Order: sequence, then structure tokens, then C-alpha cells
Amino acid sequence: MKKQLLATLTVGVLLATAGCSASSPAPAPSLAPTKDSLSGSVTVFAAASLTKTFGELALKFEAAHPGVSVTTSFAGSADLVAQINAGAPADVFASADAKNMAKVSTLVGTPVNFATNTLEIAVPPGNPAKIASFADLARPGVKTVVCAPAVPCGAATVAIEASTGVKLTPVSEENAVTDVLGKVSSAEADAGLVYVTDVKGAGSRVTGIPFPQSSKAVNTYPIATIAASKNSTVAKAFVEYVTGTVGRAVLAAAGFGAP
Repeated sequence: MKKQLLATLTVGVLLATAGCSASSPAPAPSLAPTKDSLSGSVTVFAAASLTKTFGELALKFEAAHPGVSVTTSFAGSADLVAQINAGAPADVFASADAKNMAKVSTLVGTPVNFATNTLEIAVPPGNPAKIASFADLARPGVKTVVCAPAVPCGAATVAIEASTGVKLTPVSEENAVTDVLGKVSSAEADAGLVYVTDVKGAGSRVTGIPFPQSSKAVNTYPIATIAASKNSTVAKAFVEYVTGTVGRAVLAAAGFGAP
């Protein structure tokens, strides 16, 4: 009887121990910090009107990915197209219109539209020439500066001229919208046609005059990776960043419209 009782107690203890083991939770795995998978450098070619926003986005992207370095190059879209076609080592191209992006269609991936922009009249503070409308830019004696027709802001100007029947006689045609803005802010010109975002970014250096005819020429901005990029992973990630939540917020704050 004593032997049977001892055996029964032993089995009971073993079963109880096994039960406790089965119900005990497994220890949680240690969560070691994961290293960012992106690294290396990329060069971003972007339209001059994106200078401020893409400069900010490049810094934010680098902060989010410490192993990445972003170099930006800004110019008129037509000039950037010429550089890309000549073999310039770019990884990403952001154009101020679809027309210039199409000129490098065989060298880039699938473009993604990420913003829109419209023209606005910029005048020096105080508006000495008393510009109040698009037609005023054609008044005799008014020194008006515009973008060259090959540049997106210039093509938009030509479209507005055609839709309104107002023919401008500019004192100069610039290859980048930032050059137009510079001539107005330095009072070398009485007025210039730039983007809404340029006027907003210039602050007190210029005064903006909206005009309803600008809706006849809305520029849509596409962005794409360069097919020959030596760091396509980071290039694609940057494009996704621009077209994502952070990019949309930065662009909207600068005055860009949604695509």
C-alpha cells in the first residue's frame, strides 16, 4: 500500500509540473534596433521652382535615413533635360511639366505626378508701375520679364497669351523662374510672371498679383527615377518620400496644389 501511494504521489507531482510548464508563456524575444537599410548617395535634378521645397525634403529624407546623402541640383526643366540627355549622373528628375519629362522618356522610369502650380504676377514692393491685371503687362513702357518658351513657366505664359489675346513684349526671357523672380525683387523689372509658390517663398521681397487667366495654364509636376541610377533603391525611396505624406505636406505648405 505504501509503495502504491508513493508511486501515485510521484506521478501526480510530475503531471502538475508538466502542466505548469505548458501554461508558462515563452520568454519574449529581444527586440534589437534594426539598422536602416538605405545607404549611399543620390543626386536629384529638380525644377528651379522646387528649390526651397526639395531642399527641405532632402534634409528630412537624410534625417529619416542617416546612411543616405542627397545632392540637389536646381535649374530650368529644359536645362536639366539637356544635362540628362548628355549623360549627367542624376538619380531622380523632377520636372515642372510633363512636356520636358517626355523629352527624357527613354531614360527614366514611370513618372508620378506629385504637384501642380499656376502663374502669378510678381512686382517690386509698392508696385511702382501700378500693375493690376495680365493686360497691364503689355502696356507701353512696362518692363516685363518672363520665362523662355522652352521653360515650363514660359510655356504657361504663351498659353495664357493665346487664351487672352494679350501679346507681351518682354524685356527679357529667362531660363529659370528664379531668374525672373530675381529681376523683379531687385527692381530691374516692373513685373514678372512666376509661380504662386515663388511669390509666397519670396516673402516681402515682392508683391504678388493673382489674375484669373492663370487657370488656363496649370502646370503639373512629374517625378521619376533615372534608369541608369547607380543607387536605384534610394532613388525610388526618395520618389516615394516626395509623393508620400511628408512630401505632400511640405509642398502644400509652400503653396503647391495637389496633382
